This record gives sequence, C-alpha cells and structure tokens, in this order.
Amino acid sequence: MTTDQVLLGVGLTLVLAVGSQILAGRLRIPALIVLLLVGFTAGALVDELDPHRLLGPAFSPLVSLAVAVILYDAGLGLDLRKLKGHVRRVVIRLIWIGVLITWVLGTLLAMPLLGMDRRAAVMLGAILVVSGPTVVGPLLSFVRPKERPQHILVWEGSLIDPVGGILGALVFHLVEASTGRPVGSGALNFLGSVGVGMAGGIIGTVLLWVLFRRLRPGEILGTTAQLAAVIAVAACCDVVREDSGLIAAVMMGLAVANHPGFDVPARRPFFETLVSLILGLLFISISATVTPQSLRHVVLPALGLTVVLVLVVRPLVAFMSTLGTDLTRGERGLIGWMAPRGIVAAATASTFSATLVAKGIGGASKILPTTFVVIVATVTLYGLTASAVARGLGVVRPSRSRPLLVGGEPWVVDLGRALRAAGLQVLMWAGLDQQRERIGQAGLELAPGELLAAATGEGAELEGITAVFLLTAEDDFNALAATVLRGSVEGSVHRVGSPRESVGVVAPFIGGEVLFGTELTGVALARRYEEGASIVTRPADQAAPAGWDMLFLVRGDGRLDPVTEGNRPLPGPGDLAVLLAPASTDHPAVPPAPGSGDTAW
Repeated sequence: MTTDQVLLGVGLTLVLAVGSQILAGRLRIPALIVLLLVGFTAGALVDELDPHRLLGPAFSPLVSLAVAVILYDAGLGLDLRKLKGHVRRVVIRLIWIGVLITWVLGTLLAMPLLGMDRRAAVMLGAILVVSGPTVVGPLLSFVRPKERPQHILVWEGSLIDPVGGILGALVFHLVEASTGRPVGSGALNFLGSVGVGMAGGIIGTVLLWVLFRRLRPGEILGTTAQLAAVIAVAACCDVVREDSGLIAAVMMGLAVANHPGFDVPARRPFFETLVSLILGLLFISISATVTPQSLRHVVLPALGLTVVLVLVVRPLVAFMSTLGTDLTRGERGLIGWMAPRGIVAAATASTFSATLVAKGIGGASKILPTTFVVIVATVTLYGLTASAVARGLGVVRPSRSRPLLVGGEPWVVDLGRALRAAGLQVLMWAGLDQQRERIGQAGLELAPGELLAAATGEGAELEGITAVFLLTAEDDFNALAATVLRGSVEGSVHRVGSPRESVGVVAPFIGGEVLFGTELTGVALARRYEEGASIVTRPADQAAPAGWDMLFLVRGDGRLDPVTEGNRPLPGPGDLAVLLAPASTDHPAVPPAPGSGDTAW
C-alpha cells in the first residue's frame, strides 16, 4: 500500500471507531453491536481498512499487546475482598467447568453444523470459550444487576479471557503440527504457559512496586509507566510462550488494585479512555477482515451454533457452577443468561485462522466468519434482552437514583430532605458528631463513619450509589475527595464550587466540572441559607420566578440530573425541579406531597 492509502486507512479506522461508540451512546445500545456492523460494512466497501494490508505481520502482535492493556485495566477493577464465600466458588467453577463444557460441546456441534474437519472444530470450540470484561462490563452497566451476580460475571469475564487466550494458542499449535500429541503433552504445555504468565506478572508487579516506592514518578509519569510496564512484560512473556502475556497483565492489575503496599496513581479515567479507544480500533479492524463472501454459507449454521450455546450450553454451565451454593434462583438465571463473546475470541480467530487455512485444514476458512457471527449474535441477543430478563428474575437494582450527599451543613440536610421527598433514596455522610446528629434528627439515612475510607482503599464499599455530591464547607476536602472517589464509585462524582478568591491549598487548582456554576459556591449557598433562603421543589414545567436558582432535576423515572457549570438539564414531562428560593419568598408551613405544588424546607 502507498503512504497515502495507509494514512487514509488509519484515519478512517479511528474515525469509525470513535463515531460508532458515539452513535451507540445516542441509541442507548451496546457499542460492540455498532462497531462490528460498521467495521464489516466499511471493510466490504473500502480496501484500506484491511489491517493485514495496513500493518502486515505486525497486526497480530499488536492485537495481543492491546488485549493485554485491556486486561490490565480489568484487573485494576477487581477487588479481592469481593471474591469470597460462594461467590469465589462459583467463579472458580465457571472458569474450569465452563471452559471444559463449552469447548467440548462447541467442538461436537461445529463438526456437523459447519461441516468442519475435527481439527478446525477443536480450534473453534477453544476460541468460543471466552466472554471477557469488554463485553460483559458494558452490558452489566445497562442491566444494573444486584451486587452478587455482577461480581461473579465481572470476575468470570476478566479471568476467562487469559485462560481462553492461552487455550486457543495451545490448541492452534497442536492443530498446526497435527502430530496427535497425547493429552498429557498439551496439559504440560498449558501449565507451562500459565507458569510463564504468572512469573511475568510477579516480575512486572515487583517492577512497578520498586518504581513507585523508590522513584515516585508522580501522577502523569506514573500512569505512562504502568502502561509501559504492562506492554513490556506482556511482550516478553509472549516471546517465551504465546498469549502468556495476558495472564501477566491481569496479575499486575490485580496486584496494583489490591496490594496495600502500592501507592500507585491508577488514573482509571485515563485507562478507561485508552481501553475504549483500543476496543473501538480492534473491533473495527477485525470485523473489516470478514468479507461478505466468507459469510455466504456460514450464517445459518453459525446462528444454529449460537442458539445451542445460548439455550443449552450456558445454562448447563451455570447450573453446574452454582450447584450447592446459596445463590437465589434469579441470580442463577441471570448467570445462565449472560455469556457474550468479545475481543479475545475475535483476536484469536483473526490470528490463527489464516495459518490453518494455509495448512489446508478442512473448514478452517469458516473459523473467523463463524466467530464473527457468534459475537454479533450473542452481544445483540444479550444486549437487547438482558435487562428484561434481569427484571423478570427480580435481580435488578432499583432504577431510581441513590445519591450520596457528603456534608452536614443545614442547607445540605434540607437538600437531602427535598430529594427524599422527591422519591429518591438519599444517603448522607458527615464527619462531625453535631452534623451526624442533625442528619439523624432529619430522619435521613446516615452512612457508616468509615464509608469514605474507600479513598484509602479500606472500609466500606460505595456500591449502589449512583452519584456522589461533595457539599462540605471544606473546599480542599471536596476537591481531594472528588479526585480520589471518581475511580471508586459506579456513578458520577461532583463537588460544590469554591470562591474565585479562595486561598485553599488544592481546590482552586483542581479542574473538573463543579455543581451549580461558578457563582453559587458552597460559601454562597450557606450564606444565602442563613439569610432565610430555602430549598424548594416544584414541577419542572412551571417557570421558576426571578431570583430562584435550579439545583437539580428529578426526572420522572427517578434519575437525578444536577446543574453544573457546563450543563443545565432541560426539563421534561413529569420532572421535578429542586431550587434555591430567595429569603423573601413565602412558602407553605407544611410541605405538600411531591408533585402537588411547591414544597419548601
């Protein structure tokens, strides 16, 4: 390819990757569905998207290193404290029982359905054992299941990817050689790959520990150092044993996230952005290698294989893995209805199928298109049905927002009362005994004192919280807590603004969007409240009088949208506005029911 064609191909791949994710967000569907369809369509129309032509032999190793970065980020999100009791038992069973059952049944199904040679069917069965955090995570964010099944599915997805990647590499070498090696030889090779990956993970962990304990490179260099260490260790492991770098990457992420001796600036937002970009690029590139001609005689048999995997194999795996545990019927049902295939399956199929085709193995040309169809079908099926299935099984968290208000000033307590009266389940936290007593007297739910110890990696978990609002009178505390908690909670984290003339140590210098705009700072809110201002709720379709400031919108479905510097949410039918009314406004002495008029505190 010419230089111009390479530039066009790289630029187009990047635009399609990001554009597909933006479109998926607007359509509120899993991004993988759009990425796969866009990549397939664009690949059929534009030759410059073919990654083998763009990158040549460098494509496969780059895919392997990119997947290692994805799995490192997945490891950063795994908390060992959550892997205990029956959850741990189920996860372990899902790995070894799930891999074994799916591999065997997938192989047996592939031979008659797709007319494959036994060796090609064994390869396809090994490829289809994986799911992965890159597909499970986004789907779970749509579903919002209860904590226990969510932990199980996230752990399974994060751990089964490296196992499946190594299994795929091992089976590929056995099929390629076609020497009929005994099972014991394959098992030893598998254990050897696991050993190399674990050794690499230990070395990488020690490297990061020494780097951050001795050199202390700071936040920005520390983040890039993690990225460099993961790529370097994964590359070295893959040189020794193919795909063993995936295990090393997961182990390094687990160590950084869970070892108390680490003082590593994880900068999860950076890794989340990087992983999102990598995923988009990989799915566009890999799906562009699937041609319409290759799908012509594969679609229907591959869909038949998908039906059996979804309706028979996965429920069987879930039943065997949860047998004898205390999981409820609904939790077992959701685990049995969540096994989408993702990037490791696509990468493994893309890497190995071409070589097997060149070796003349019967049916090898069907491995990549079949994997593509299974990925699209499973992601689409689970993406469109998982929420309804979870609701039917009764394992969905409440859809209404559950905000955490941090602070115990009088105006903050009255804001909590207003949000509770609007139908939200409000949780509050304050550090001073007087403030905690004020919260209790208002009848609001008080979080345990150690809740914000999550900032140091200890204490209670901030799970089930949809948003954190830092509203204390200490601007520096708000700024620091917002920085730390953004990587520790599922929802958004906002802080009240500090005055422009603030002489705080931290608050004036930390960016990010703050609540209510630059003028309505925490100091201004407290002063106006002392002067007689009040928190008022009223239907959002009623125009607010002059001098009233909107703080939040409570949507008709229970979602809470805050007013920030850069975003003033537009009201819709059935929404309730939470406003700060000036001191001169008269309010009823007894609050009416929410939605029936103004409510003031």
